[in-house]
Amino acid sequence: MNLDQQIEAILFFRGENVSIKNIAKILEKTPAEIEQGIEMLKKRLEAGALTIVTKDDEIMLATRAEVAPLIEGLVKEEINRDLGKAGLETLSIVLYKGPIARREIDYIRGVNSQFILRNLLVRGLVEKIVDEKGERRFLYRPTFELLQMLSISNISELPEYEKVQEELAALIKKETNTETISENGTGI
Repeated sequence: MNLDQQIEAILFFRGENVSIKNIAKILEKTPAEIEQGIEMLKKRLEAGALTIVTKDDEIMLATRAEVAPLIEGLVKEEINRDLGKAGLETLSIVLYKGPIARREIDYIRGVNSQFILRNLLVRGLVEKIVDEKGERRFLYRPTFELLQMLSISNISELPEYEKVQEELAALIKKETNTETISENGTGI
């Protein structure tokens, strides 16, 4: 597989911006080689609906401006669709426990939440921020717009806030203890 195809696969899989340094590390190439691969990818994508967006040292796959009306229609359709049980469940977790990593959301729900989180991001109900503990990890938190829609001025005004906080903390603690047991082979 060519370098440009490998870069494309990484960008598609991640579905978000990725640093050139990170791609170089994944593919065990120099940043200069990655830059050349990106140029090849850009040329190959010229005839299609996708393009590469560059900002500082980061790149991501995006749709071309020419397909914006199509994408806008899809986004409107998605926004107007009911959130559904999975969406409400994920949104509740972000509201009560945010900022929270996707991994933790997945653990609490017991299933992969990537698609649901993307849907909530598109709707402007949650936002993704970089975790201060590590640049490669993102956290999700409720937006101000969501708080306005719920007519609350502070997260602590949510129904049964303290009780839910305690239950979620116990669940996260249980996960941490389970990981310690599997790493050490003991609960001590």
